[in-house]
Amino acid sequence: MWTHTVKQVKTEEQIAAEQAWYGSEKVWLVHKDGFSLATVVKTEPGSLPEGKLKVRLEHDGTILDVDEDDIEKANPPSYDRSEDLASLLYLNESSVMHSLRQRYGGNLIHTYAGPNMVVINPLSTPSMYSEKVMHMFKGCRREDSAPHIYAVAQSAYRNLLTTRQDQSIVLLGKSGTGKTTNCQHLVQYLVSIAGSTGKIFSAEKWQAVYTILEAFGNSSTSMNTNASRFSHIVSLDFDQTGQVASASIQTMLLEKLRVSRRPEAESTFNVFYHMMAGADSTLRTELHFNHLAENSAFGILPQSKPEDKQRASQQFTKLQAAMKVLGISTEEQKALWLVLGAIYHLGAAGATKDGDEAGRRQFARHEWAQKAAYLLGCTLEELSSAIFKHQAKGLQHSTSFRGGPDDAGQGDGSGSKVTALECLEAMASGLYSELFTLVISLINRALKSSQHSLCSLLIVDTPGFQNPRLAQQQRGATFEELCHNYTQERLQTLFHERTFVQELERYKEENIELALDDIESSTSLSVAAIDQASAQAMVRTLSRTDEARGLLWLMEEEAVQPGGSEETMLERLFSYYGTAQGENKGANLLLKGEKPLLFLLGHSHGTDWVEYNAQGWLSHAKHNPAAQNAATLLQDSQKKNISGLFMGRAGGATVLSGSIAGLEGSSQLALRRATSMRKTFTTGVAAVKKRSLCIQVKLQVDALIDMVRRSRVHFVHCLLPKAEAVGGGGEPRVTHSESTDSGLMTLDVGLLRAQLRGSKLLDALRIYRQGYPDHLVFSQFRRRFDVLAPHLTKKHGRQYIVTDEKRAVEELLDSLDLEKSSYHMGLSRVFFRAGTLPRLEEQRDIQTRRNISLFQAACRGYLARQAFKKRKIQDLAIRCIQKNIKKNRGVKGWPWWKLFTNVRPLIEVQLTEEQIRGKDDEIQQLKQKLDKVEKERNEMRLNSDRLESRITEMSSELADERNTGESATQLLETETSERLRLEKDMKDLQTRFDSMSKQMESMEMEVMEARLIRASELNGEMEDDDSGGEWRLKYERAIREIEFTKKRLQQEFDDKLEVEQQNKRQLERRISDLQADHEESQRNLQLLKKKAQRLTAELQDTKLHLEGQQSRNHDLEKKQRKFDSELSAVQEEVQRERIQREKLSREKDMLTGEVFSIRQQLEDKDLEVCAVNLKLDQLDAEMEDLNSQESKDEASLSKVKKQLRDMEAKVKDQEEELDEQAGAIQMLEQTKLRLEMEMERLRHTHTKEVENKDDEVEEIRQSCNKKLKQMELQLEEEYDEKQKVLKERRELESKLFSAQDKVRSGDVETEKRLRKDLKRTKALLVDAQIMLDHIKNNAPSKREIAQLKNQLEESEFTCAAAVKARKSMEVEIEDLHVQMEDISKAKQSLEEQLSRVQREKNDLQSRMEEDQEDLNDLMKKHKSAVSQSAQNLAQISDLQAQLEDALKEKQEVQEKLQALQSQLEFQEQSMVEKSLVSRQEAKIRELETKLEFEKTQVKRLESLVARLKENLEKLTEERDQREGSEIREKEQNKRLQRQIRDVKEELGELAKKEAEASRKKHELEMDIESLEAANQSLQADLKLAFKRIGDLQAAIEDEMESDDNEDLINSLQDMVTKYQKRKNRNPGDSDTDSELEDRVDGVKSWLSKSKGSAKNISDDGSLKSSSPPARRRYYDRSDDEEAEDEKEEGGVSSSRYKYNLKDSDGEDRPSESAT
Repeated sequence: MWTHTVKQVKTEEQIAAEQAWYGSEKVWLVHKDGFSLATVVKTEPGSLPEGKLKVRLEHDGTILDVDEDDIEKANPPSYDRSEDLASLLYLNESSVMHSLRQRYGGNLIHTYAGPNMVVINPLSTPSMYSEKVMHMFKGCRREDSAPHIYAVAQSAYRNLLTTRQDQSIVLLGKSGTGKTTNCQHLVQYLVSIAGSTGKIFSAEKWQAVYTILEAFGNSSTSMNTNASRFSHIVSLDFDQTGQVASASIQTMLLEKLRVSRRPEAESTFNVFYHMMAGADSTLRTELHFNHLAENSAFGILPQSKPEDKQRASQQFTKLQAAMKVLGISTEEQKALWLVLGAIYHLGAAGATKDGDEAGRRQFARHEWAQKAAYLLGCTLEELSSAIFKHQAKGLQHSTSFRGGPDDAGQGDGSGSKVTALECLEAMASGLYSELFTLVISLINRALKSSQHSLCSLLIVDTPGFQNPRLAQQQRGATFEELCHNYTQERLQTLFHERTFVQELERYKEENIELALDDIESSTSLSVAAIDQASAQAMVRTLSRTDEARGLLWLMEEEAVQPGGSEETMLERLFSYYGTAQGENKGANLLLKGEKPLLFLLGHSHGTDWVEYNAQGWLSHAKHNPAAQNAATLLQDSQKKNISGLFMGRAGGATVLSGSIAGLEGSSQLALRRATSMRKTFTTGVAAVKKRSLCIQVKLQVDALIDMVRRSRVHFVHCLLPKAEAVGGGGEPRVTHSESTDSGLMTLDVGLLRAQLRGSKLLDALRIYRQGYPDHLVFSQFRRRFDVLAPHLTKKHGRQYIVTDEKRAVEELLDSLDLEKSSYHMGLSRVFFRAGTLPRLEEQRDIQTRRNISLFQAACRGYLARQAFKKRKIQDLAIRCIQKNIKKNRGVKGWPWWKLFTNVRPLIEVQLTEEQIRGKDDEIQQLKQKLDKVEKERNEMRLNSDRLESRITEMSSELADERNTGESATQLLETETSERLRLEKDMKDLQTRFDSMSKQMESMEMEVMEARLIRASELNGEMEDDDSGGEWRLKYERAIREIEFTKKRLQQEFDDKLEVEQQNKRQLERRISDLQADHEESQRNLQLLKKKAQRLTAELQDTKLHLEGQQSRNHDLEKKQRKFDSELSAVQEEVQRERIQREKLSREKDMLTGEVFSIRQQLEDKDLEVCAVNLKLDQLDAEMEDLNSQESKDEASLSKVKKQLRDMEAKVKDQEEELDEQAGAIQMLEQTKLRLEMEMERLRHTHTKEVENKDDEVEEIRQSCNKKLKQMELQLEEEYDEKQKVLKERRELESKLFSAQDKVRSGDVETEKRLRKDLKRTKALLVDAQIMLDHIKNNAPSKREIAQLKNQLEESEFTCAAAVKARKSMEVEIEDLHVQMEDISKAKQSLEEQLSRVQREKNDLQSRMEEDQEDLNDLMKKHKSAVSQSAQNLAQISDLQAQLEDALKEKQEVQEKLQALQSQLEFQEQSMVEKSLVSRQEAKIRELETKLEFEKTQVKRLESLVARLKENLEKLTEERDQREGSEIREKEQNKRLQRQIRDVKEELGELAKKEAEASRKKHELEMDIESLEAANQSLQADLKLAFKRIGDLQAAIEDEMESDDNEDLINSLQDMVTKYQKRKNRNPGDSDTDSELEDRVDGVKSWLSKSKGSAKNISDDGSLKSSSPPARRRYYDRSDDEEAEDEKEEGGVSSSRYKYNLKDSDGEDRPSESAT
C-alpha cells in the first residue's frame, strides 16, 4: 500500500522503454469524444500550414493533420497511476484524466491533488474501508501513506495534535458523488484511531447516528437514490491527550417542504416509508395505519414492490436499534412516530379548493384530520384553527418593519391569496422541521460530554450540485436545489480563496515574486447574482431602487410589493446581471430561458449551466402562520410524551432563528461555535433580516463559512464517474444490456472534464507546483529543525538568545545543504517547495530517534549504576544485620536482657492504647469534618454548575442583546443618513418647485400681457377701420411668411433627415463590420491566449522538470560527496591498518630476537646447572670422605653445632625479613599499580582540564581582547568627546568673557555717555532756571512742558531698563560660571575614572600575561612531570625485575639452606672438618650481603615512591592554585565589567549634563543676543532723548516769553512728590536711582529759585522724578510680584549686582552687594 515510499530499481527493459518514449514525441489528441494517444510525425519545414501538425494515432495508425491547440503533451507510462497528480511530468487536462481513468480502472478511487484529495465515487462497494486498513494509516505522515480518505483524516488529526488548532474537512462535488459516505468513513476513522475516555464514542454509536440521519434527512432524487436533503457539520472536540472528549452535530438548510411537495419521480423522506413498512401491529394500531389512504395530498404512499417493502422494513428495525443505542427511550420514539403519523394523516385529509363551500378553508376528509388531531394530542377544532384561521392578518412578509394593519392591507392588496392546501403544506413542513430539530437534539444529547476539550475538528457535508438535465429530466430546478447549489458555490469560493487568493497575498506580503498565469476570478459572479446585498439593505423602505442586488433580496422585496410577481423579479434580476438571449454564455453567468419564468445560471465558473423554474418562488419569501403554529401545537399537546419533549427543547437555545439546529452543549468549544453562529445572525444586516425566509438561506451559509474559515481547511473533491444515479446502499444501477464488469470502471470523459474545470483543480495543482506551499515562521523553523545542525547548537550553546532570526535561519539552511531553488526567504517566514519540508521532517525524525536512543542508553547506564550502588548498600545492610544477630546471640542468655525484653512491650502497650484512643477520636473528628466538607463541596459544585449554566445563558443573551443593539444602532444610523438625504432632496425639490412656480407666475403675467395687448389691438381695429386694414395686411403678410418659413424648414429638415439616415446606415454597416472584426479579434485573442497558456504551462512544466533534475543532481552530488568522504575514511582506515601491520611485524621481529636471547640465556642456565651438578658431585664425594673419617673431635663438633644453631637462627631471621620484604614488595607493587592507575587517571583528567582551561583561557582572552578593544574604542570616543567638550568649553568661556567684556565696556561707555548727557541736561536746566528767573511773569506753553516731561520720563525709563538688563545678564553669567565649574568638575572626575579604568585595564593585561606565563610554566612542569613519571615507571619496572630475580635467588638460597641443614644434621652424627665449616660460613656471609643489598634496593624504592607522591601533591597544589587564579580572574573580569557598566552609566550622565550645558549655553547665547539688541535699542532711544533735549533747549530759548511758567512749576512739583512717594515705598532702590536723584536735585533748585517755596520740598533732599504712567504701573506691579517671585524661587536669584555711581572722580565704578 505504501509502494511509493520504496524506490525500486529500474530494469534495463524499463530504462530502454523510457528512452524510446522520450525519443518519440507522444501527445494527446483532444477531440469531442475525449482524447487519444498519438505520436508526432516529423515533417519538412514548410510542408504544412502554420499551426498544423501531423500525428499518427496509436490505436489504429491513422495519420492526421491537426491544430497545435488540440495537442497536449503526454507523460511516460510510469506516470499512468501516479498517486499525486502534482508529480506528473506534464500537467494538462488529458494527462490528469488519463491518470484518474487508469487508477479508477484499477479500483484506485483516491488520488492526491497536491494538498487536496480527489475521490471518484465507485459504482460498487469497495473493500478498502475496514478496521485493518484504519490501523495501517494510524500515526503515518501524509507523505508515507497512499491516497485514501483515511489519509485525509490522519493528516487533519496529526495537524490538530501538533499545532493545537481547529481543523476542518470540507467535501465538495455533485450530488451522488459519495460525500456523505466519505463523511461517515472520516468520522469512523477518527473515533476508532483517536479513541475516547471510557470508549463512550464507539463506531457502533456513530453508525447509529448516521442511520437516524439518513432516515430523517435523506430521500430519493433523480440523481441519487439516497441523497442528503440537509447540510450538517460534525464537530469532534478533542482533549489534551488527543482523545475525543465530546461531539455534536449542527444542521441547516433542511428541505422541509419535501414532506408535502417535491418534483416528479422523487420521494419524500425515507422515514415515512420505513415506518409504514416496518411498524408492528401495536404501533400500526396506535398510529391508525391498519387502513392506509389510497391517495394523499402530500404524495406519501406505501411502496408497491415487495422487495422495496422488505428493505424498508429492515431499515425500520435498524432505525429502532440505532435509537436504542443512542439512549432514546421507547416513549420518546413513540412521540416521534406519533408526529410522523400525524403528518401522514394530514396528507390523507387534504384540503378543499378555493371557492368551495363559500370560500372557506377546511379539510377535505375530516375523518383523516380527526386521526391526525388524535395523534397530535389536540382537538380537530384546534388543529383546523391552527392551520386555516387568521390568514389575512398573519400572512405577511418576513421583513415587514411595521407590524400593524398597514402590512396586512398590503398583503391583501397584493392579490396573493393563500390557498387551503398551502396552509396545510405549511403545517406539515413546520411539524417535520420541529421533529427533525428534536431528533438532532436527541442525537447531541447522546454525544455530549462534560470533559474538558482543547480543540475541535469539523467535517462539513452538504448536498451536492443539483442539475436535473444531468439526470435526463426536462424540468427546471427548484428553489431548494438553488439553495443547495448556492451552498456549494460558496464552498467553492472558499476553496478559491484559500488556494489562490491567500497564497498570492502571502507571497506579495513577503516580497516573493512568482511568475504565475492569470488566475481566473472565483465564483463570485454567480454568488453575487444570488445573494448580493444593496447598500440600502438596512433602510426601512419598500421602494424599488436601481442598485444591483441578488435573487434572494429581490424575492424578499417582490413579496411585499403591490403587484409583485416572479416575472418582475426576473426582469429586475436580468437588468442587474443578465444579457440578451443569444449572446455568448461566457460573457455572463445569467441567461434567459426559452420559456417564461425560466432562467439559466452558470455554476462552477460557467461549466455547469442549470435551468431554474421560478414558478411559485415568492411563496418561499412569505411567512405562513401555520408553520409557526406547529411548534405551539406540539408544545400544547395533551399527550405528555409529545409536550414534554417539545417543551424541554423550547427551553434551550437549540435552534437559531428557526434555521440552524444542534447548538446544544455546555463545553467551551460548543459555546464558542454557538456564539459564532449567533453573531452571524445578530450583526449588521442579519439583525434586521434574520426573520426573512430568503435571507435566512444566506445567513445560514454565512454561519457555515465563518465557522469553517476559523480553522485550517482540508478539501476533498468528490467526482462523479457517470451521469447515472447511485443508490444509497452503493448498488450500481446497471442496465440489462450491459455487463456489470464492463460498466463498473468506465468514466464519462466529458463529465469528468467539466468537473475538473469547475473545481479549478489544474490551476490549484499549478500554483502548488510552481509556488511555495509549505511555509514556517523563522523562529518556529529554527526551533523545530535546529536538531539537524548540532554543530550550530554547540557553537552558540543551548542558552543562546537569537537576536536575528532570519540570519539564524539562513545559517541553518546553509548547514542543511539544501538546494537554493527549493526554498525562499521571506520577510517573516521561510517558504519551501512541495516535498522539501517533508524531507526535512523525515531527517528530523531520524535524528530524533538517534538522540532518543543515546538518551535511553545514558538512562540505562545511570539506572544500572544506581542498581549496583543499591546492591552495595544492601550488602552492607546484610553484614550489619549479621553482626547484630551475632551480638544478639551473645547477650541472649543475659538475665538483664531478658528482663528488658519482657518489660519493654508492657510499657509500650499502655502508650499504644492511649495513642489509639486519641487517634480514634481524631479519626472521628476528621470524618465529621470530611462529611461536612464533602456536603459543602457538593452544594458548591451544584451552585457552581447552576451559576455557570446561568452565566453561559446570560452571556449568550447579553451577546445577542449587544449584537441586536449594535444592529439597531447601525439601522438608526442608516435611517438617519437616509432621512437626511431625503430631507436634502426635499429641500432641493422645494427650491426647484419655488423657482418653477415663480417662472409659471412670470409666464402667466406675460400671457396676460399678451392677451391684453391682443385685446387692445382688436379694440383698435374696431375703432379705426383704416388702421385696422393696415394691421390686417401686416398680419396676413406675417402669416404667409410664417407658412413659407415652415415649408422651407420642413424641406431642410427632410434633407437633413435623409442625409442623417444615410450616415446612420453607413455607420451601422461600419459598426457591424467593426463588431465582426472585434469578434474575430476576440476569437483570435482567445485562441492566442489559450495557446499562450498552453505554452506557458508547458514551459512551467519544463522548468519544474529542470528544477527536479537539478535537485536530483544536487542529491547525487551530495551522495558523491558523502561517498568521497566515506572512501577517504576507508582509505585512512586502510592506511592505519597498514601502519598497524608494519608495527606488528616490527614487534614480531623484536619478539623473535627476544626469544633468541632467552634461548641463549636458557643454554647458559643449562651450563650453569651442569656446573652446579658437578659441584654437587664434588660435595657428595667430600661428604663420603667425611663419613669415612671415624675420628671425630667432640669440641669441634659442639662448636659446629653451636655455629649451626646460630646459622639456623640467622636463617630464620633472614626468612622472616625476606617474608616482610616480600609483603612490602607486594604492597609496593599494589601501590605501584594504584599509582599508575591514579597517574593515568590524573593524566587524562589533567589533559582534559588543561584542554578545557586552554579553551576557557582562549575564550576569556578573546572576550577580554574584545572587551579591551571595545573599551579602547569607548575610551577613544570618550577622549574625543572630552576634547570636543573642552574645546566647546573654551569657546564658550571665551565667548562669555568677550560678551562680559563687551557688556562691561558697553555699560561703562553708556554710563559715561549718560553722565555727560546728565551734566548737559543739568546745564540746560540751569539755563532754563536762569531764563525762567529772567522771565518770571511769562511761562512756556503747556504743550512744550508736556513734551519735556515725556522726554524726561522716557530717558529715565530707558536708563532704568538698561541697568536692570545689565543686572540680569550678570546674574545669568554668574550662573553660567557656576555651571561651567560643575561641568569641569564632572569632567575631571570622569577623567580620573577613565584613567583608573585604563590602569585597571593595564593591570588586567599584565595579570593576564603573568597568568599566561604561569600557565606555560605549569605546562612545562606538567610535561616534565609526565616524562619523570614515565622514567620512574621504567625504573620501577626495572626494580620489579630485580626483585623477581632476588626472589628467585632467595628461593635457591632457601633450597641450599635446606640442603645444608640436612648435611649439618648428618654431620652432627659424624665428624666435620673446620674447612667445611669455614666454607659454609663464607656462603652465609655472602647471603647476608645479598640481603643487605636487597634492603638497600627496597629503601631506594620507598624513597622513589615518596618522591612520586610529593610530585603528585605538588601537581595537585599547582592545579588548585591555577583553579583559584582562574576563579580570581573571573571575579576580576566580572568586577571590571561592573566598573565598565558604571563608567558607561557615568558617561551617559555626563553626556546628559553636557547636553544640558550646551542647551543652557545656547539659551545664554540667545539671551546675550537679545540683550545686545536691547542695548542697541536703548542706545538709539538715548540718542533720540538727547536730540529731544536739544530741541527742548532750543524751544525754551525761542519761547522764553510764554505765560505758562506757573503750570510748568506745578507739573514739576507733582513729579517730585510722586517720585518721593515711590522712593518711600521702595527704599532699596535709592542707590540704583542716584543718577535720577541728581536730576531731581537740579529741578528742585530751579523750583526753589523760581517760586521760593523750598519749604514744600523735603529736608532730606531726596527729591525724585516720577515715572511715566506705564513705568509707574510696572513699578507698582513689579515690587510685590518680585518679592513673591523671590520667595517662590527659594534663592534661585540669590545674588544680585548693584552699581553705585560715584561722582568724585567722574567715573562709574561697579560695586557688588548681595541683596
